[in-house]
Amino acid sequence: MDDHQTPVRIIVKKKRGHGGHHGGAWKVAYADFVTAMMALFIVLWIVGQSEAVKQAVSAYFKDPGVFESGRGGSVLQGSTGSAPNPTTDVSSEIERLKVEAKKLEAEIRSNPEFDKFRDKIEIAVTKEGLRIELLENSNGLFFDVGSAKLKPETVKLLKLIAVEVGHLKNKVMIEGYTDARPYVHPDYTNWELSADRANAARRILEQSGVGKDQIVQVRGFADRNLKHPDKPLDFGNRRVSILVATTEPRPSDAITPAAPAVTPQKETVAPAAPEVAPKIETK
Repeated sequence: MDDHQTPVRIIVKKKRGHGGHHGGAWKVAYADFVTAMMALFIVLWIVGQSEAVKQAVSAYFKDPGVFESGRGGSVLQGSTGSAPNPTTDVSSEIERLKVEAKKLEAEIRSNPEFDKFRDKIEIAVTKEGLRIELLENSNGLFFDVGSAKLKPETVKLLKLIAVEVGHLKNKVMIEGYTDARPYVHPDYTNWELSADRANAARRILEQSGVGKDQIVQVRGFADRNLKHPDKPLDFGNRRVSILVATTEPRPSDAITPAAPAVTPQKETVAPAAPEVAPKIETK
C-alpha cells in the first residue's frame, strides 16, 4: 500500500425524528378550555343555590372589600365570611315599595268611582313596609254602619289593591280598628267588629290576586291602638289597615295590646249588627 494514500473520510448523518414538540400553543388553548369549563361549573353552581347565597356572591363582585373589612353580617349561617349589612336590603326594598305606592295612588286617582275615598285612603311607606289605611267616616264609608259588610265601591277598591299587592309577593298583615265608643250589643263587641272587618277585607284580597300564602296575620285591635289618642271617639280611629311588610312579620313584631289573631278560614258574610239604640252611635 502506498504510504502517501489520502485517507477516506466517512460522514455519518443522523436522521432526526419528527415526534418532538412543535411549541407551547396547545398549552394556551388547553388552559383557556379549562378556565372556561371552571367558569361554567361555577355559574351552574350559583344557579342552584339559595337566594341568600346569590346575594352574597353578587355583593362580593360589587364590593369585594366588604368581605375583608368585616362590614355586615355573615354570608351564610355558620360561615366565617362577611356580607353586606341587611339594612341595605331593607332600604332597597323600601325604595321599591315607594315606587309601588305612587303607582297605587295614581291608579286610585284615575278612577272616578273612588273620588269619595280620596281623603280617606292613606298610603305611606315606613321601615315596616307599605301601609294602606281605609279610614271610616260617620256615615259608614267603607262598611255598613256597625257591620262588617263591605260597600260595593269598597270591594272594587280592594280588588284594585289586590292586583298591585299580589304581584309584589311580600307578606301581608291585615288589621282592624275601632274607636273607643262601646258597641251597643253585649254579645258583639269592638273586638269582634274590628276582627270581622279585617277578615272581610282579607277575603276580597285573596279572591282578587293576593296569594293565600302572602297573608300571614289577620288581627282585630278594637280600640286599643287609636289613630288619634287625644280623640278616642273620633271616626278616624275606625279603620282597616293593610300592611305589605318589608320582611316577614314575626309574632313579636305585632303591635300590642291586640286581640288574638284571627285564623283565615272560609266564612259566611258577617250578619248585620243589631239595631242601634237611640242616641248611641255605632262604628
